[in-house]
Amino acid sequence: MNFTSDTSAPAHPAVIEALASVNTGMEASYGGDSVTAGLREKLAALFETEEFEFWLTASGTASNALALSCFCSSIGAVLCHEEAHIARDERGAPEFFSGGGKLQLLTGFGARIDREALETALGQINPSFVHETPAEVLSLTNLTECGTAYRAAEIALYAGLAKEKGLSVHLDGARLGNVLANGKTAAAEMTWRAGVDVLTLGLTKTGAIGCEIILLFGDARKKSGELRARAKRSGHMPPKMRFLAAQAHAMLDDGLWLKLAGQANARAQALADLFTQAGFDLAYPVDGNEVFPILSKDAARRLVAAGGKFYPWPGGAYRFVCSWSTAEAEIAAVADALRA
Repeated sequence: MNFTSDTSAPAHPAVIEALASVNTGMEASYGGDSVTAGLREKLAALFETEEFEFWLTASGTASNALALSCFCSSIGAVLCHEEAHIARDERGAPEFFSGGGKLQLLTGFGARIDREALETALGQINPSFVHETPAEVLSLTNLTECGTAYRAAEIALYAGLAKEKGLSVHLDGARLGNVLANGKTAAAEMTWRAGVDVLTLGLTKTGAIGCEIILLFGDARKKSGELRARAKRSGHMPPKMRFLAAQAHAMLDDGLWLKLAGQANARAQALADLFTQAGFDLAYPVDGNEVFPILSKDAARRLVAAGGKFYPWPGGAYRFVCSWSTAEAEIAAVADALRA
């Protein structure tokens, strides 16, 4: 019963097979290989556009920090939620990569930025006031760190407000697959059509070993050269990038990443139903593969005693994360422990 993180899950067998399939012959280094080049066609089909550039990294922190450093100067700021991954879990990487850029933290329920908080922050921007650090980027996260989702219309609204003030828009999509898995919204509608300039698309949590894709849309493609330079300078230019690209090919082929995200979501919903049927409230709605029950100390102890692994969360809740490999037997074991 390991619900600590979807990064704790094994890689999908298709990813392992894909790595073996490209492990032959000579290929150009540093992203110049045919495997990486072939990824463009799949990304173009997924996002329904040819107007993009992309770069691969092995971690979400590298992707977020590199992406933001191209749009936030050393004397600027990034608007983000106070519980965003870039604020809570990346050890100052965005600030470090940007050479001193600041994170300006906003509030909102379920790690979703409140519209009023955003409008207030945007209204206070005054670059001519030397004592202020003016915001240059708005960063949104989907799914958020509390497992909640922004809808495409919300992203478009927030992006529009930000762009009226001259800000660029970044979307941390480490769990974007879990948002898109229901098939109700296309990837394009959730990203560039909604005003997103730079997306960090995560495939690691969905079933890859370590594969994240930075995508620059539209005019943001002008940052492509800078992105590569920053990647090289920071040690994030993999010499054998074909092995990152192979993972992406495997995940995107036949929509595997969305199928796996859908599996994780289904397990999370089953888990959420168990908790609510047992009389425990949920701190946040379940929009993807994360569940936050407000457990009694006794219930938490019983789950731990039965072999359950999960994390306490601020506010009295506990975080349970389901992955593509979460089995029905693990859900059943939770039910047994709760009944014990």
